[in-house]
Amino acid sequence: MAAAFQWPRPRRFNIAEVCCDVWARIEPNRLALRHLQLDGVARDYRFGELSRASRRLANVLAAGGVGRGDRVAVLLPQSPEALLTHLAAYRLGAIVVPLFTLFGEDGLRFRLADSGARALVTDQPNLEKIAAIRDELPALEQVLSIDGRGPGAVDFWRALGWAAETHAGVATGPDDPAFLSYTSGTTGPPKGALHGHRVLLGHLPAISLAHEFLGQPGDRIWTPADWAWMGGLTNVLLPSLFYGVTVISHRMPKFDPEAAVALMARLGARNAFFPPTALQLMRQEGIREVRGLRTVTSAGEALGASLLDWGREVFGLTINEFYGQTECNAVLGNCAAVAPVRPGSAGRAVPGHRVAILSEAGEPLPPGEVGEIGVAAPDPVTFLGYWNDPAKTAEKFRDGWLLTGDEGMADEEGYVFFRSRTDDVITSSGYRIGPGEIEDCLTGHPDVARAAVVGVPDPIRTEIVKAFVVPKPGARLAGLEAALIGRVRARLSPHVAPRQVEFVETLPLTATGKIRRAALRGKR
Repeated sequence: MAAAFQWPRPRRFNIAEVCCDVWARIEPNRLALRHLQLDGVARDYRFGELSRASRRLANVLAAGGVGRGDRVAVLLPQSPEALLTHLAAYRLGAIVVPLFTLFGEDGLRFRLADSGARALVTDQPNLEKIAAIRDELPALEQVLSIDGRGPGAVDFWRALGWAAETHAGVATGPDDPAFLSYTSGTTGPPKGALHGHRVLLGHLPAISLAHEFLGQPGDRIWTPADWAWMGGLTNVLLPSLFYGVTVISHRMPKFDPEAAVALMARLGARNAFFPPTALQLMRQEGIREVRGLRTVTSAGEALGASLLDWGREVFGLTINEFYGQTECNAVLGNCAAVAPVRPGSAGRAVPGHRVAILSEAGEPLPPGEVGEIGVAAPDPVTFLGYWNDPAKTAEKFRDGWLLTGDEGMADEEGYVFFRSRTDDVITSSGYRIGPGEIEDCLTGHPDVARAAVVGVPDPIRTEIVKAFVVPKPGARLAGLEAALIGRVRARLSPHVAPRQVEFVETLPLTATGKIRRAALRGKR
């Protein structure tokens, strides 16, 4: 199968066309989205309805000045409006900027300013944050609120009601930009990974195989992963719609194992994607049996043998794990229906992708040796580049390989086993967290002289964020730990806030003055 695989090479390719309009033409009443509202009522959306509404929204955005190449930000949880914004922006040839609703003012300010977002779709709970930073975002001309007008925002649904239903979509090719996903690095602010419409094509083989040929009769999928991340957007939402599979959406601000099981049973989920932390929490909560699912997949962290065994007992099936990152996702994977799943392995190279373990010199290593996981480029799933940062983009590639920054080992049959990061990125609850942004936030406190952030092992979250802080002379330590944690929660996001703060007199430094985070990790 892998040897015979060939990527399609369409001259024209648009995510809105293939994920919505194709189905709207051939089966307009096919169920696309089942949304569980906050009032407990489930609302169904058909492909035909989504196609019409997204055309109206495209006209609204265009009337506000959005055109080809402009950035449209989405600051919403899982919701029909979030999906409609993606589809409308793709129709215009615009670039979507997905934003996590837990981001605070600092996190939003940077991403909106760096991307130069011209339009934003959000809700009332997030409008206050936007209003506080609006004066610092000169490019942001249009704000739509999905639940009524607010400060500086127009009513999303009222605007759609006045808009025309016809819209001739922009002719995009597979290499034209589609969305800008911000990812954390070890130094400096987050980087915007720009993906083309082709990224959907690049995901299809892995997602199809992980769900044991997604699109079987009765398939209906749900994930607790937010659509602002690759895990929710490209592992679930877009591929599922491409295959005509109904997506379940629901605002779940905090993962609740029992509520998740009840939701899947009530709304008829047959397929699920769970980050490993969600599975760990389900096991910790004592979930003993979940039936009715045909497939369960996972990615973001290694599962391990014990979690695989637990999954077989609880779900009655084998969890198919796969691997990737924001810049190059879903390149390794498992499919229990095709080949055995090996505990601790993210699987083998998915058809269409070539993955190797590389030496420090960039040469493929033989089986059994540890090196950096590399992905051969070009590949449709690889990103177009970092937003406005060609130097960082160039650093990501070497001699035809995209460098993941992950260390791993492959066995004789090509199964790849993740070992560790080659940099200081923290993996916590499925999120990749860069220390630089957190350190900047901490050192902005008047009582902090220097700060360093590392990940320390945690049995549930893989790692938790720990901060080492050098207080300024005369600083009062009483209450400072709670203040610093609260500062990061409010200004950046709760998911990146330190769970531990240790006050130290000095930080270990290199000869050039850089923080030696490896030495701090050894202090835990």
